[in-house]
Amino acid sequence: MTYATGASEVRVTGRRVVATIIDGLIFGLINGALVSAFGVEGTDSGFGLTSFNNTGTVWLSVIVLLYYTLFEGLTGLTIGKWVTGIRVIDAGSGGRPGLLSGFVRTLLRLIDGFLGYLVGFLIVINSDRRRRLGDMAAKTLVVRSR
Repeated sequence: MTYATGASEVRVTGRRVVATIIDGLIFGLINGALVSAFGVEGTDSGFGLTSFNNTGTVWLSVIVLLYYTLFEGLTGLTIGKWVTGIRVIDAGSGGRPGLLSGFVRTLLRLIDGFLGYLVGFLIVINSDRRRRLGDMAAKTLVVRSR
């Protein structure tokens, strides 16, 4: 299945922000479950993403990697994108991105997500097709799905 990639359809920055927040809330719930299951040594605070010395943080990292790679790569959607009516497409074909593109987009979230996704946001609003680094490297676009 292919989707239209017209210039007006890539102007979904606000929706992208809301989708990221929704996905983050989902990860927060998953993290809470992991903290309950595995505990966090030496702290009572939530994420603890600054160290990989506890099992819960490692599991959360694996879950985040799989969530974005599989959902965006195979369907073009995450739960946040589905709720906000946007999807990831291959910039060339307009179809689903594929697992490699999903993986590349996900890995580059490490850079795009720096300073609470400020880096990614600034790149998106200053690029002609509203793409973050992950989109550019994976050759994908985020467009309206409805």
